[in-house]
Amino acid sequence: MRFFLCAAGLAALTACSPSVPDSAAGVGFGDYEDYQQQKRARDAELAGNPLPAPNTVSTETLNDASAEAPGGATASGDSGAEDLAAETRAALQERAANSGEPVVHADPNNPPPQTVTTATGISEETDFDAVSAERSIESDAELIARNRERYKVIEPQALPPRSGGSEPNIVQYALNSSHPVGTQVYSRSGFNSEAKFRRNCAAYASPDQAQIDFLSRGGPQRDRLGLDPDGDGYACDWNPAPFRKAVGG
Repeated sequence: MRFFLCAAGLAALTACSPSVPDSAAGVGFGDYEDYQQQKRARDAELAGNPLPAPNTVSTETLNDASAEAPGGATASGDSGAEDLAAETRAALQERAANSGEPVVHADPNNPPPQTVTTATGISEETDFDAVSAERSIESDAELIARNRERYKVIEPQALPPRSGGSEPNIVQYALNSSHPVGTQVYSRSGFNSEAKFRRNCAAYASPDQAQIDFLSRGGPQRDRLGLDPDGDGYACDWNPAPFRKAVGG
């Protein structure tokens, strides 16, 4: 009796529960290929150009002489192929005329290209057999001897005296002196002040120009402009060291 009551209750609950719809049915759950076909048919209908029926075979042929080209002109498939062949032949003829050499067509019967091994082609210096066949140790020794005979060593010579100018030569002056900058060699009066020295030196474009003018005015014994107040014989901070270093002094 108890089992019968439980079964009746379960049957009543099953009758009252709502049914669950099929998950594979409804919008978005149909066959995708059918959906695409329906969409293409709908788009074609809206555009006024309905799609042909499935498995429809076109009645057009490739050799249809009345086929219309995209620009509205009519052309046949045979004539288009002939035009392309004619253009290809014309291009090959033009290329052959420009180069002066006949066009080599791909053919298994064509002979293989010759490898350049002459002296005017690829160098053979890396090929020991080729070099040993052309030269020997004795010939290399003779070549080295000839190159040594042609080799000449040019000894350095003194520069010729300068001509066309009467200004003092500061290079010669630097080489004839040996005392460093700041060493007093010549006497100077106490009237040559630092301010006079800076003012007069500022009038020259470079220390070399100041030294040339200093020597031309009686220097280094005399210094009327106060260009060498310390009496070392070098005006306006001019330094003879670079000239001495150039000759190894």
